[in-house]
Amino acid sequence: MEKKFCILHFFLFLINILITTLMAQRLMPTIPIRVGVVLDMDNQVVQMGLNCISMALSDFYAKHDHYATRLALNNRDSKGTAVGAAAAAVDLLKNVEVQAIIGPMFSSQANFLIDLGDEAQVPIITFTATSPSLSSSRSQYFVRATLNDSSQVKAIGSIIQAFGWRQVVPIYVDNEFGKGLIPYLNDAMEEVNARIPYRSVIPSLATDDQIAAELYKLMSMQTRVFIVHMLRPLGSRLFTKAKQLGMMSENYAWIITDGIANAFDAIDPSVKESMLGVIGVIPYVPKTTELDNFKIRYRKRATGPILDVNTFGLWAYDSATALAMAVEEARQTNARFSKANITRNSTDIEAIGVSTDGPKIIQALLSTRFKGLAGDFQLVNGQLQSPPYQIVNVIGPAARGVGYWTKENGIVKELNFTNANANTNTYSALKSNLGSIIWPGDRTSPPKGWVIPTNGRKLRIGVPFKDGFTEFVRVTWNPDNSTKVEGYCIDVFDAVMATLPYGVQYEYIPFSNSQHKSAGSYNDLANQVYFGKYDAVVGDMTIVANRSEYVDFTLPYTESGVSMVAPIKHNKSKSPWVFLKPLTWELWVTSLCSFVCIGLVIWILEHRINQDFRGTFWHQVGLVLWFAFSTLVFAHKEKLVSNLSKLVLIFWFFVVLVLTQSYTASLTSILTLQQLQPTVTDINTLLKNHEYVGYQQGSFVFDMLKRMTFDESRLLPYNSIEEMNELFSNGSKKGRIAAAYDEIPYIKLFLGKYCSKYTMVDPVYKTDGFGFVFPIGSPLVTDTSRAILNVTQGEEMVRIERKWFGDKTECSDLSASLSSNSLGLESFWMLFVIVGSAAAIALIIYLGRFLYRNWDVIQEADLVGDMFANLLQRFLGVDPNAPDFMNADGIGIGIEREILGDIEPPPENVQQIPPPENVQQIPPEEAHQEIELANPNQNLPRN
Repeated sequence: MEKKFCILHFFLFLINILITTLMAQRLMPTIPIRVGVVLDMDNQVVQMGLNCISMALSDFYAKHDHYATRLALNNRDSKGTAVGAAAAAVDLLKNVEVQAIIGPMFSSQANFLIDLGDEAQVPIITFTATSPSLSSSRSQYFVRATLNDSSQVKAIGSIIQAFGWRQVVPIYVDNEFGKGLIPYLNDAMEEVNARIPYRSVIPSLATDDQIAAELYKLMSMQTRVFIVHMLRPLGSRLFTKAKQLGMMSENYAWIITDGIANAFDAIDPSVKESMLGVIGVIPYVPKTTELDNFKIRYRKRATGPILDVNTFGLWAYDSATALAMAVEEARQTNARFSKANITRNSTDIEAIGVSTDGPKIIQALLSTRFKGLAGDFQLVNGQLQSPPYQIVNVIGPAARGVGYWTKENGIVKELNFTNANANTNTYSALKSNLGSIIWPGDRTSPPKGWVIPTNGRKLRIGVPFKDGFTEFVRVTWNPDNSTKVEGYCIDVFDAVMATLPYGVQYEYIPFSNSQHKSAGSYNDLANQVYFGKYDAVVGDMTIVANRSEYVDFTLPYTESGVSMVAPIKHNKSKSPWVFLKPLTWELWVTSLCSFVCIGLVIWILEHRINQDFRGTFWHQVGLVLWFAFSTLVFAHKEKLVSNLSKLVLIFWFFVVLVLTQSYTASLTSILTLQQLQPTVTDINTLLKNHEYVGYQQGSFVFDMLKRMTFDESRLLPYNSIEEMNELFSNGSKKGRIAAAYDEIPYIKLFLGKYCSKYTMVDPVYKTDGFGFVFPIGSPLVTDTSRAILNVTQGEEMVRIERKWFGDKTECSDLSASLSSNSLGLESFWMLFVIVGSAAAIALIIYLGRFLYRNWDVIQEADLVGDMFANLLQRFLGVDPNAPDFMNADGIGIGIEREILGDIEPPPENVQQIPPPENVQQIPPEEAHQEIELANPNQNLPRN
């Protein structure tokens, strides 16, 4: 019992000590840490921010009432100017000696405060200054507890890419906040292949008339995609005026940055009606219970027109929390400034001291990590880490989320934080990942992003002017000095424009001077588009690399390529050796060798078993040649005994059949068809003989010929089909051209008129054909290219070609280039490989069988030479088992004939004398062996 009483007394003693300690801590005086707040006090966003800061400190110290430090706020009004903000900061640093400053509101104000904070070693913490021009690299004491504006440009770029817009116009305020974003926005647009043809700058104090004047200017342009980067007050006036001017209708697309999107709840309801269809990006804020509870408490406490807290307010709340945590971690006990020695005439800035505890606070602040109301609070390089962005669509009084953007995955429908690192390689910019969007004009389909303004001028279409080849482009001056432009290219362009889903107004302007002559080359004409004199060029303009560097081409609408034209020489007199022309000499030699080899193979396989392949040496040589060549017309009479010979001959008959049929067809073509052979077949002949060569005046072909090492003095220009024909007919010593180089459409037109005199010669040098010219980045290029495909694949193109070229171009097909009429070995080499393989296999099988049957010769021979001599002797002899050399009784008739020659059989009336009874009968096989041993020269030729 006494022991239990002692234990109870001990626990009561510990509880008393704990209660005493807690009471002592609660009664201990806290250390106030002076903190300055430099904001525009009459701004609604600032009032919201101040409320959030106050609530943050109340909530923080309510949870951490044992902390020794307390932030003491000292508010100063910056009066909305950079000078006011600087004066307020100087006062706080000099007179109050604050250890940190929260603010300022604007980026222009922060520029000077950053330098002051660095000089005094006091942290400057802003939750609203978002300009990319502000950087912690200027000072380690600058902390941006908000997002850099540049972090949203890739999200905007993904939206542009998703809808395929090629041009955008940024509309931004003319201050540091607005201009700081443009370089980053320009880079983001380049990454998605979009251009910024114009930048619309609105003064920060612009009147409604100035805003209207700028909007009128935008209405006269083609681009209809606008990115608005400004704060809520100016942005509200801009959209109100845009609604009045009819710019919130179909064909327009408006994208707002988070400068307006974050403050959307504070926008007047009438302005929200003007913003129907606008899309924007805002930082994603996770929905949590703490955030919902905070918003409820904020509505009860906040005063004024702001009914709900936005992202800036959440960043203000988290900034104050982070600073309170950092100050406590720094464990300040006597925050003070070290004063510098100053003179009587020193300025206020020189009188500012240096905080001794500032370095500790900034280090603690930069390492602070916690989960705040706006998400994870984590500073990277002195600024808040960029979260995902939510893509919103204004559908009336509210903005509805339609998707998200992350730097790892691009545009996504839903965020998946559990597998945040699982799909880092699946970046997407697909509009299918976005929800349904209401566009301006209450449309559900996205605008194409540009239009031809109806209140603007017509498109100025430049057309080339020349005297020849007017079938492509023809310019005629009327008596009143007006022009009539027509031709194949003009009709194609008109047909293409008619198929566009929108109307395009344009007029043709000839590229000529006051004397109605051409004003330059085709390169000069393309340059006029680059310099802005023409909006496009329509004509026989070829797509080449050097032109595409400064203009854009549509898809080609004609056949492409450059080729050579040469006169035709008619082969009236036939050569006596024309029968050799169907085959090349390689094929002739290969065929002759094959005939001999096949004959020799058949003889090897047959001569020991076939009576038809025996005889004298020259008889057998003639037989080899005769048999092989007789198969050419299938006239051989010798029968074959060996199955191997028959197998080889089957393959050989197929080769002979193919060769004879191909030879016959080629020879028939040579002897019966008219030969359209060009006088010149390749460029080397022209260069070697220093021939004159023609080209079309003003064409890029001239530069191409010079690159092909043609002497410029040997290049003669022509301007029309008739001039081209005259250059060919002038005579060889009077400047006559031996050939001409031109594009295939011109060549076909030329051959359509002179198809009996000239022909086109290979090779064809690749070009991309004729195309329409537009300025680089013109949105018309894509739509026109699609329309070209529709026109060229339809009946309209056939009608246009028949109108301007008739059916003459059919003649050009007969003048196809002739490189060679002879059949080459490359067409038949596989046949020779097949028959050669069959012959080789047959010989291998025959040799194996021969060695097997005569293995006794190999075993009995003492010397290698004797072995080969005996094997050769057996090889040249006959096969005793061959049916061709056996009589009805199985006697080797062939063997007796080899020894005795041909012997007449005895008369039928002569009595055969039987052999003596004592003479032993010898079987035929043994007799044959004895005869062979007794007659080593059994293979002597027969008499």
